[in-house]
Amino acid sequence: MTRYLKINIGDTASIIHTVTNSDIQQFVKLSGDDNRLHVDEDFASKTSYKKPIAHGMIGASFISTIIGTKIPGDGAMWYAQSLEFLIPVRVGDKLTIVAKVIKKIARQNSIEMQTDIFNQHKQKVTTGIAKVKIIEDEPQEKAVSYNHEKTVLIIGASGGIGSQVARTLAKEGYNLILHYHSNKTLANKLKRELELLTDKKIITVKADILKDIDVSRMVTELSRYFKNISGYVNASTVSFGNIKLENLEWSDLSSQLAVNIKSNLSLVQNLVPLMHDNSYGKIVLLTSIYTEQVPSDLLHYVTAKSALNGFAKGLAVELASKGIRVNLVSAGMTNTSLISDIPEKVKLLTAAKTPLRRLAEPQDIADTISYLVSEKSDFLTGETIRVNGGQVMT
Repeated sequence: MTRYLKINIGDTASIIHTVTNSDIQQFVKLSGDDNRLHVDEDFASKTSYKKPIAHGMIGASFISTIIGTKIPGDGAMWYAQSLEFLIPVRVGDKLTIVAKVIKKIARQNSIEMQTDIFNQHKQKVTTGIAKVKIIEDEPQEKAVSYNHEKTVLIIGASGGIGSQVARTLAKEGYNLILHYHSNKTLANKLKRELELLTDKKIITVKADILKDIDVSRMVTELSRYFKNISGYVNASTVSFGNIKLENLEWSDLSSQLAVNIKSNLSLVQNLVPLMHDNSYGKIVLLTSIYTEQVPSDLLHYVTAKSALNGFAKGLAVELASKGIRVNLVSAGMTNTSLISDIPEKVKLLTAAKTPLRRLAEPQDIADTISYLVSEKSDFLTGETIRVNGGQVMT
C-alpha cells in the first residue's frame, strides 16, 4: 500500500515545544532577522507589547517537523502554506502544534491539513492550511527490508554496560539502535566504531526517558528506519548515593522509582507495537544483587530495584501471549564508571568475598544479555539471571 493510501481524512499528529531564548538567538543567526521587537527588552518595553515577542516562524517551523516526520513523514513535499498569526508568542510559552488531514487530492497524490498552534493557556496563536505532495518510492527489483532481521534498541548505549552490549551484539549481526540522553559525542563515536565491525544498520536516537513525549518522539524516529524491533535492552544507569533513613526524603525514593519503573513503562508501551506484528520480542532489564544482599543506607535504590523485579514478572505474564519474553539480569558490583567513587578498599573487599575472586566486567553482563535477546532463550521469561561471581546462590 502506498503512503498516500495509508493516510485518512481526520488523521492527526501533534508535537510540543517550549520557546526559549536560545530559539530566538538561533533563529536570528540563521535568518538575519534581528528586529529589536524580538531581541531588545528595552525597545519592546516602549511598545504596546511591553515585552519581546518571538518570531512567528519559530512556532510555524514545527509544522515542518510534523509533515516531515509524522504525517505524511518520509517522502513529504510541503509546497504551500497559509498562516495567520493571532496572538504574540514569548519566551517560556509552551506551544502545542497540531496538524489534521482535512482533504485528499488523488490526482495530485497530495493532502491538505489544518495546522493550528496553541499556547499553554489553550489559546490559538497561529492557524493555517498546509498543502503536501506525497512522493512515493520508485519500484525496485529488490527492496531492502529490516522487517525480519534482528534489531535491538539499547537504552543507555553510551554507558559502560550499554556500549559493551552494543559491541557484542554488533559482532553477532544485529541491527542496533543506540539511545543516548546527553552524550551525543560518545554515542556517535560508538556508532562509528560499530560500523567498522558490521554491515548492519546502526542508528543513534536521543531521548530523556523520564519524559513520555521524548520516548514517543524517539520511537517515532526509530520506526522510520525499522518497522519492527526484536529486542529492547535497558542498560541505563544513574548515580546514587548512600542515604541514611533519617536523611531520606520522598524525592530520593521517587526519583529512583521514576528511573526504574516510570521510564520502563513508557518505553514498553511505545515499543510493544513494534514487536507485536511479528509476535516476537525480547525485553531485558537490569536489576541488582542488592535486592537479595541488602546493604545499609540504600533503601531508596533497593526499593526501586525490587519494584523493577515485580514489574518485569508482571510484564512477562502480560506479554507472553504476544510472543514477547521479559527477563532480568542481576549484576554484582561491575567495573564501570558508576563505581568510580567507591573506595578501592571496598572494591577489593567485595572481590575477595566473591567465589570467583573478582568484580563483574561489562563483558560478563553483555554476554548474558546477548543470550537473553537471542533465540537460544526463547523458552525463558520472567526469570532473573545472576551475574555476580557466586556472591548470591540459590
